[in-house]
Amino acid sequence: MITELAPAKINLALHVRARRADGYHELETLFAFVVDGDTVTLAPGPLSLAITGPFAAGLSGEGDNLILRAARAFATAFSLPEIGAFTLDKHLPVASGIGGGSADAAAALRALAKANAIRLDDPRLFDLAAALGSDVPACLLGRTALGEGRGERLHPLDGPVGMPTLLVNPGVAVSTAAVFKGWDGVDRGAMPDGDALSLALAGRNDLEAPARRLAPVIDDVLTELGGGNPILARMSGSGATCFALYASAADRAAAAARIRAAQPSWWCLETRLA
Repeated sequence: MITELAPAKINLALHVRARRADGYHELETLFAFVVDGDTVTLAPGPLSLAITGPFAAGLSGEGDNLILRAARAFATAFSLPEIGAFTLDKHLPVASGIGGGSADAAAALRALAKANAIRLDDPRLFDLAAALGSDVPACLLGRTALGEGRGERLHPLDGPVGMPTLLVNPGVAVSTAAVFKGWDGVDRGAMPDGDALSLALAGRNDLEAPARRLAPVIDDVLTELGGGNPILARMSGSGATCFALYASAADRAAAAARIRAAQPSWWCLETRLA
């Protein structure tokens, strides 16, 4: 049995530069990861998937989970039988902008690679990841990186490891496709040079405005986060999860306590950058 963590992904910055002829968008995004997330377990047996955890219901009835798609693609690429009984312990909200499904697929690929003595830096794994989704290669890499193209061209960076982080989701799922469709098409400029934290502070999330139009509660989340003296508060990905970075764990804990008291139905995760 092999167990892999599928940590939450956050976009410290996300610049949308242009719409592409293939239907995707040209991006520059700063990926980072926290130390908490879902867990994917692989055991011997026929291909199957069981889902447990507090957000399991959000995936009930899903016809073809990304974990199963990853397993089938892996079997084809490496000429192996479709063997693998997976269990997903789902602790991240669904459709929330923190890469839950992509992280789960990447964790499945890592587990399968370990089970079959394949190096985790094998280029074929990253080819599989890119075919599964734009965020999957970054989740497979699992470290702070600048992503270009659809996000699949990765340039690792040193990140602010250990920085106290708070993730907040108001319980609203936002369609990634709808958010991208709502982008106004204005190129607001490239990512500057610098270290990861400097890039994050100087950057922006171009999907924040269309996401806020679709889910105005994101305004409330950012207002609550902004009141807790963060170094940075921003929406992640296409939303609706927002994050804040803090100078100390005490600042993070105080912000989390205040938000939980004001909005007890919101999901809050006190964590730190990996």
